[in-house]
Amino acid sequence: MSSGALDFECTLTNTLIAMTTSLTIQQAAAATGLTVHTLRYYERIGLIDPIPRKDNKHRIYREEDILWIAFLLKLRSTGLPIQKMLRYAELRRLGNQRESVSERKALLEQHTLSLETTLAELQGNLVVMYQKIAMYGDIETTLK
Repeated sequence: MSSGALDFECTLTNTLIAMTTSLTIQQAAAATGLTVHTLRYYERIGLIDPIPRKDNKHRIYREEDILWIAFLLKLRSTGLPIQKMLRYAELRRLGNQRESVSERKALLEQHTLSLETTLAELQGNLVVMYQKIAMYGDIETTLK
């Protein structure tokens, strides 16, 4: 999938360990903070690609699987609906074709705008909280 360029969906997070070997589903769950059930669910609905299996049918998660899951967790933690995450995953599977890349970029741009709006609202709310805290501090000072 990657042609040497930095793929945003493959960016490491500080919560993941560097991997040199494959992981069992239990190890993948521990590395990502997801449950085994959630990993299986994500695979079943197509959010993550089918995970290769050993001869004994046990899943073996590769570094690229963990990196993709880490990106999905970023999307999820920022409130991207699962339907849009599924669409992004579909487009990712198409590879770096013009239409796929353009639509993924547009999806991320739209979501980023939404996040910026939410962040601005939260920052405004935070200012009000600081003002109230300061007001109560002033009141406490006068009551002593």
